Amino acid sequence: MAVSPEKEGAAHGRISPVSGIRLGTAAAAIKHVGRDDVLLIEMTEGSTCAAVFTRNAFCAAPVTVSREHLGQAPRWLLVNSGNANAGTGARGLADARASCEAVAALAGGRAEQVLPFSTGVIGEYLPLDKIRAALPKAFEALSENGWEAAARAIMTTDTRPKTASRRIEIEGHPVFVSGIAKGAGMIHPDMATLLAFVGTDARIGAQLLQSVLQHAVDRSFNCITVDGDTSTNDACVLMASQRSDAPPIEPGSSHLETFQAAVDAVLDDLAEEIVRDGEGATKFIRIVVEEAASEDEARRVGKTIAHSPLVKTAFFASDPNWGRILAAVGRAGCDDLDISRVAIWLDEVRIVAGGGRDRGYTEAQGVAVMQRPEITVRVSLGRGKASARVLTCDLSFDYVRINAEYRT
Repeated sequence: MAVSPEKEGAAHGRISPVSGIRLGTAAAAIKHVGRDDVLLIEMTEGSTCAAVFTRNAFCAAPVTVSREHLGQAPRWLLVNSGNANAGTGARGLADARASCEAVAALAGGRAEQVLPFSTGVIGEYLPLDKIRAALPKAFEALSENGWEAAARAIMTTDTRPKTASRRIEIEGHPVFVSGIAKGAGMIHPDMATLLAFVGTDARIGAQLLQSVLQHAVDRSFNCITVDGDTSTNDACVLMASQRSDAPPIEPGSSHLETFQAAVDAVLDDLAEEIVRDGEGATKFIRIVVEEAASEDEARRVGKTIAHSPLVKTAFFASDPNWGRILAAVGRAGCDDLDISRVAIWLDEVRIVAGGGRDRGYTEAQGVAVMQRPEITVRVSLGRGKASARVLTCDLSFDYVRINAEYRT
């Protein structure tokens, strides 16, 4: 019998291993000396793999190469931090392909079975020699227990590693889903956002796995924003080792619903951790839009609020300047919006009703809410039954400092 997914491992500060997926890290001194910055992930033979990538027109060289290789039965993922290999033209593509060849030479596979990923500074060439030199150690370190070290190796401006795990049962057999992610700035989705790598031992085909991943990404990574900037390197990968003793997951089955819920939960956790670790963030903000004409409309309203620098700086200042939220809703592109039906809340306090300030609202109520570290903005549009949730954070002095000093 299928059961609801329960937090496993990461809920207690650990992340559950996944049979058939091994991870190893090494230090290549790409940007910083003394920390691991190269990650190698190995999938057992017969694994399936799904991925989504950035839609930025200036996508990085590794994104282009990974797209080319995705349909070639991938066995290895190569990830480096400290250098994005983006905006590097023909040489960047050649370097990304050469890094795949280096992995294949050590592993005894084909370069087309390697998916490369990079994160870091844009516009600088990949230090290929350093990565080649670090690869033997990464191979040596491969372990099913390597998730925590892997989460640390892919960090850039992140202040902490981001991990999540779920355990489900299918006909009495356990199935695990574990994942890691990096991201704190340049976070605004246009497919996913960040880098995220999720593994499972489920028995599931590649086409269905892709559908599961897209569904999970749309409700998680596609509903977060830190600063409104979509990266050149965004990618999210879901790997299935086929090692579980549970029966195969087929389209339309209750097993698929259970598995989808587990993947959704892992990506939800990772997405929330990214926003909580937003560069310079001091507040975590949920924006819930209800009674919209469509889910797309609800998401559009939520993102308009979340992207507003004026809204975000008001949260940083703990200033209940509710007019900024009102203005964001009004410019979100809702055709024929009846403002008399719109209501807006800060947590339990209704601030807007009937086309203007709620009659019972007081400034003291707003100040009390805005001083909280977690705040929910709820918007009811009064025009339908659709809803959506967007996660964001405030915009602080530290965000400007971190990004002003990024290359120094």
